[in-house]
Amino acid sequence: MLVTLGVVYGDIGTSPMYVTKALVAGNGGIGSVTEEFVLGALSLVVWTVTLLTTIKYVLISLRADNHGEGGIFALYSLVKRCGKWLIIPAMLGGAALLADGILTPAVTVTTAIEGLRTIPAVHAVLGDDQGRVVAITLAIIIALFLVQRIGTAKIGHAFGPIMTLWFLFLGGTGLFFVLQHPAVLLCLNPLRGIAFLLSPNNHAGIMILGSCFLATTGAEALYSDMGHVGRGNIYATWPFVKCCLLLSYMGQGAWLMNNAANPELMGIADLNPFYQMLAPGLRPFAVGLSTVAAIIASQALITGAFSLVSEASRLDLMPHMQVFYPAETKGQLYIPMVNNVMLVGCVIVVLLFQNSAHMEAAYGLAITLTMMCTTLLLFFYLHEERKLKVAPWIFAAFFLLLEGFFFVSSLTKFFHGGYFTILMAALIMGIMVCWYNGTAVEQRQFTLLPLRSYLPQLKRLRDDDRYERMSDNVVYLTKDTHTDYIDRDIVYSILDKHPKRARAWWFVNVETMDEPHTFAYSVETFGTDYVFRVHLYLGYKINQRVNAYLRQVVQDLAATGELPAQMHDYSVYKDPGNIGTFKFVLIRKLLAPESDVEPSERTAITLKYIIRRAAGTPARWYGLENSNVSFEYVPLFTKFKAVNKMQRLAPNERP
Repeated sequence: MLVTLGVVYGDIGTSPMYVTKALVAGNGGIGSVTEEFVLGALSLVVWTVTLLTTIKYVLISLRADNHGEGGIFALYSLVKRCGKWLIIPAMLGGAALLADGILTPAVTVTTAIEGLRTIPAVHAVLGDDQGRVVAITLAIIIALFLVQRIGTAKIGHAFGPIMTLWFLFLGGTGLFFVLQHPAVLLCLNPLRGIAFLLSPNNHAGIMILGSCFLATTGAEALYSDMGHVGRGNIYATWPFVKCCLLLSYMGQGAWLMNNAANPELMGIADLNPFYQMLAPGLRPFAVGLSTVAAIIASQALITGAFSLVSEASRLDLMPHMQVFYPAETKGQLYIPMVNNVMLVGCVIVVLLFQNSAHMEAAYGLAITLTMMCTTLLLFFYLHEERKLKVAPWIFAAFFLLLEGFFFVSSLTKFFHGGYFTILMAALIMGIMVCWYNGTAVEQRQFTLLPLRSYLPQLKRLRDDDRYERMSDNVVYLTKDTHTDYIDRDIVYSILDKHPKRARAWWFVNVETMDEPHTFAYSVETFGTDYVFRVHLYLGYKINQRVNAYLRQVVQDLAATGELPAQMHDYSVYKDPGNIGTFKFVLIRKLLAPESDVEPSERTAITLKYIIRRAAGTPARWYGLENSNVSFEYVPLFTKFKAVNKMQRLAPNERP
């Protein structure tokens, strides 16, 4: 539960730092604050958190898990059989959430650092120079991304007590002001919010929902982080978290009602009730604690992004990337490339927008898209998987309408910064679409051949002295788990692309197991001493050092006599061993210009291969950096376009 508080609730837990500020600014500043505004706006916030976070995500979405994993891609994997078109909302929602994850660290950390200016002594040093705030923000964000490699369990244990203190601080300070002005509790009546939404005194109109929505932006990340901490821990901790959040919002509302006519507050630019309501002596502690909480808010989105990309890779929506499991729980993973891309994105956001007021305009627009996509997929989960008849229709109609209102109200932010998150979401979705379409074209060509049918040819090749031996052992890494079948491209590589003579051919498949420390293998020899089909079963905590593990397999087979001795005369050692040389061949498909494919298919394959090159080399994934590795390109399609027959001319004849 302590880890849950440290890992999951950072994003939604820091919302009180800027939600009330955005509501007041959108209504015309503190001079326009009335009791009707405070109670109406707070009612909208309270019921936004209740309906979207508590009911939709905590009570409904968390039950839709895929082997303990949450998030929109895990949800899609449960319902993908219901229709191929469901891949579209899955990709759109995932891309929007990843884009929003890049923005979250920037806006929360910047807001916290700007709070330093409410302390007179610090303001004397920082002044009004926003460049210093930007520099401090960048330093914190860079440090945050650098520590990701140690794992979320260790981070969670460090952050958990701090977040517990943070929520107690939110609840305690909020309760203090609520007790001074108990009338603020009237905001719990949902009719107050509806009446204010339609009131002429609501200067922002329906657009006020865009600011209210900021109170629940961490709900989707909460669902994505389920794999890190488990559903039960979220159930146990959410009531405490929600009570503290609502007390903080109501405390700020009570302070506003008490100070709406205070002339000293009129001249404060970007007034933030969260900091302003605190006694001057308490502000340094509050700013320091909120800064750490902002860092933790960023952590929630980062860990959620790792889970999302991992799920996307399994669904063939993104390229395979190097993944580390720094903790004992499979859900807690670290993907270096995702970490680095998000770091660069956050730095760009901070440098582009400079202050939190501009960032808030970009915040929340993309996440409304994710929530609508999640609602759509949840409808199919409830209707098709849970076999409910009426409830899914009510659920979908209610939440799509509600989230549609939030989306429309957030569209006003588009030209003030929302365009940035939409552009990032479009870029991420573009990558997914290209990868998905390219994979679909590839799979049409993918063919498995019975390996036993080619044993006679391989035996003849082994003994054929007309071809130079490529290596004593030639190793191919395969993706398929079939023992008796092999990818046609591998057979083509051995027999057709200049025959690769060897003493033995090895076809190795690596399968990541759910148990952390599984370390086993199986070998099928097909009754030969020159063809070996090897399956490596490695727990997710085991580094995939294929070269080292294969040598152990070879030594075991040599000891049992299943692999003949491969003696050689030359060695740096005094006594040469009985195992020969190894050559790893990694197959890369290549689309030849003459391939007979449609232009759209050619474009899809070309874009996929561009993305594949950027994702890194498989040699690193499999621990083959120091091995003898050869990349071989085979044609993706063996069917070529027909060409006209050329006319042969005499040596001195011209056409």
